[in-house]
Amino acid sequence: MIIQPKIRGFICTTAHPKGCAKAVLEQVEYVKSKGKIDGPKNVLIIGASTGYGLASRIVATFGAGAKTVGVFYEKEADEKRTASPGWYNTAAFETLAHQAAYYAKSVNGDAFSDEVKQRTADIIRKDLGKIDLIVYSLASPRRVHPETGHVFNSALKPIGKQFVGKSVDAFRGEIKEVTLEPATADEIANTIAVMGGDDWERWIDFLAKEELLSQNIMTVAYSYIGPELTHSIYKDGTIGKAKEDLKKTADQLNEKLKTLHGSAFVSVQKAVVTQASAAIPVVPLYISLLFKIMKEKGTHEDCIRQIDRLFRNFLYLSSSSIPVDDEGYIRVDDLEMQEDVQQKIAALWPTITSENLAQLTDIKGYRDDFYRLFGFNMVGVAYDADVNPVVDIDSLT
Repeated sequence: MIIQPKIRGFICTTAHPKGCAKAVLEQVEYVKSKGKIDGPKNVLIIGASTGYGLASRIVATFGAGAKTVGVFYEKEADEKRTASPGWYNTAAFETLAHQAAYYAKSVNGDAFSDEVKQRTADIIRKDLGKIDLIVYSLASPRRVHPETGHVFNSALKPIGKQFVGKSVDAFRGEIKEVTLEPATADEIANTIAVMGGDDWERWIDFLAKEELLSQNIMTVAYSYIGPELTHSIYKDGTIGKAKEDLKKTADQLNEKLKTLHGSAFVSVQKAVVTQASAAIPVVPLYISLLFKIMKEKGTHEDCIRQIDRLFRNFLYLSSSSIPVDDEGYIRVDDLEMQEDVQQKIAALWPTITSENLAQLTDIKGYRDDFYRLFGFNMVGVAYDADVNPVVDIDSLT
């Protein structure tokens, strides 16, 4: 099969196995170049196949030498379509991990379900004994509640009033105005149910009941706050309410984990190109402008660099306490939120048009990062060559 990118809206419906493998290899090589981390030994990553979750698995394995169990929900290839990028990412990761004699097993299924939690617990009990780090990096637009069967669908909407703002069609290079109606009470509640902390807490409660949490267990979930420019659609919108619930859950988990001397954190990350962020109005344009400024300043970080710094400079510092802000957040978005960066973005934002988009922003870099999510635009990959889309994940065979 000759595999080329097929873009529909803000998603790509194809993925390239060799391109995804090259992207994973680049991340592995970066982490190895930074040296060893005195970090976790047995790690569970929930949402382990793309973005920050995949980066966490790579850093835990190739930085700290940890054994990892990854949970995700990805589609394998068939004779008519490619696998999802997360499937190819995981196949490549496991191949590299096993070649280096690192333990890695994966669970493919609905992480919200009790069945997947049980399957994961069985692997941990049999192979690892107990877990000392749990990363919660799940990104899903939909959730089926494991007890009631109720289906929740999230909504990316403002709250209280209509939102009118500037956004970009990244592939046509066109600035456009977007209008979003305010969310209903049900849409707010549904978004919290999908993207808030309930499932994170269910995972911790389940693994605690199964006696699979080690002393000094640490768990971290990923979040984003962003600048005032994006607050109407993000921090003050439905997704922001879900992220507030995530932080409340961390506070509750800290109380629950006291008997194990454990801790729970929410780590606020930098804006990067992900399948999730591409769907949020305003954000792709903001990211394009942010990338240009941070690259010029020499402070730009992608997912793997962010997570590598999170592990080395925050979670596993040699000092006794993890650096947090006044609200208890880990702030790995510190370089993004530097005052000079945000002032420059605020000054340039009103002036961006379709005509000067390429000059004022790094829209090319945004597009390139987007394609790379699906294994395209990787140097050294022959995209005109025939390739077998069917790739096995070692631990699933």
